[in-house]
Amino acid sequence: MNLCNIAEHQSIKHKLTMSPSTSIHFFLLLTTLLSLSCLSQSHKISQVNPITLPIAKDPKTNLFYTPIGIGTPQHNFNLTIDLGGPILWYDCNNNYNSSTYNPVHCDSKRCNGNAGCTGCNGPFKPGCSNDTCGANILNPFTDSIFSGDTGDDVLFVSGNTLSDLLSGCTNSDGFSGDEVLKGLPEESKGIIGFARTDLALQTQLSSTHKLPRKFSLCLPTSNNNGPGKVVIGGGTTQPTILVTTTLIVNPFSTAPIFSEGDPSYEYFIDVKSINIEGNDLNFKSSLLSIDSKGNGGTKISTMNPFTILHSSILKPLVRDFVKKASDRKIKKVASVAPFEACFDVSTIDMTVTGLNVPTIELVLKEVVQWTFYGGNSMVLVNKNVACLAFVDGGKEPRTSVIIGGYQLEDNLLEFDLVSSKLSFSSSLHRLKLTCSSGDLFSYPVYKA
Repeated sequence: MNLCNIAEHQSIKHKLTMSPSTSIHFFLLLTTLLSLSCLSQSHKISQVNPITLPIAKDPKTNLFYTPIGIGTPQHNFNLTIDLGGPILWYDCNNNYNSSTYNPVHCDSKRCNGNAGCTGCNGPFKPGCSNDTCGANILNPFTDSIFSGDTGDDVLFVSGNTLSDLLSGCTNSDGFSGDEVLKGLPEESKGIIGFARTDLALQTQLSSTHKLPRKFSLCLPTSNNNGPGKVVIGGGTTQPTILVTTTLIVNPFSTAPIFSEGDPSYEYFIDVKSINIEGNDLNFKSSLLSIDSKGNGGTKISTMNPFTILHSSILKPLVRDFVKKASDRKIKKVASVAPFEACFDVSTIDMTVTGLNVPTIELVLKEVVQWTFYGGNSMVLVNKNVACLAFVDGGKEPRTSVIIGGYQLEDNLLEFDLVSSKLSFSSSLHRLKLTCSSGDLFSYPVYKA
């Protein structure tokens, strides 16, 4: 006899030994409690932990990647992390196969139809099936958009087995050279996207695993200091180290392929001014705004190794930075491409936040500052020379400021996609922390 049956049996027994009025009240109360108890038993609540992915840095490309297992048998891939990437896609070349792969049919409700319908004359395998929902395979380092298939397969992420997740796959053997994977780390076999799209990994996990629509990103300075992390559905144990700004939407798409009227799915913030040690740079402030055609503004990117600036912003930045450095007796040396301002390392002191150089601040809409110390503003090009890690984006770039991966290293970023807020820490080194610090992240258990 289960608990509900025992309670029912006891209620009948007491009913027979009590006075009629007392018996009725007791029976009604116990029946109510019984119903609630049995209802909770019939709807058991499952618990879900945030999903954590370790991040490593590729020293050749200065890009970042994470290991993921896909399919049956499990194939282990390194996938490059792209904040602006719309999907997770991987190379399902002639050496790849999976018995758990299910192509999404063109007529399926899960197919958005943006990439048409694909077919294949070869034997069935991932990337070769008929009447399959197409996938646009985007690699920002190529001038092409590659065709691929949309499929559903099992993913293995840091000890978690994840199902019902859509991804794109394409057969690199069907294209000339290494075009599909061009520019990615040598061991990378695709891209994992975290943009504001339905097929981005964090969006799918929020839907299938009932995780909060947020994720934290912390890129490592080097692999010697331990891995960085992406935590989907979780945040930091130390929220007081963060300041918050609004994520804004560029009403015009910045993707290589889009429909007219589509807004950008990349992450933009509202920078009002840029200064060096509190002194504003002198340039047209309108460059920091998004104009009526979607040009200008500031976005965050993990696919650009270093921050890219409009020429009209870089020029005063270099000029003022060199002047401030000279005031500190820091010796300027010949430029090293692609950087314009380089210095003799022996003339620069070292601090906990890196080389002791003038700080660079982005002043944001809420009058909060994102400060870049020497560890994020100076890059060592050889043992004797360090350069200002900002590069020229030309006189007519689509976006005026693209904050690159080097400036994000050992900075904790939390993206809240419900409130459209970005919280960030500036350099964790000033707090004697790194992205791999064990007590930096919290892993709450959510009810699904």
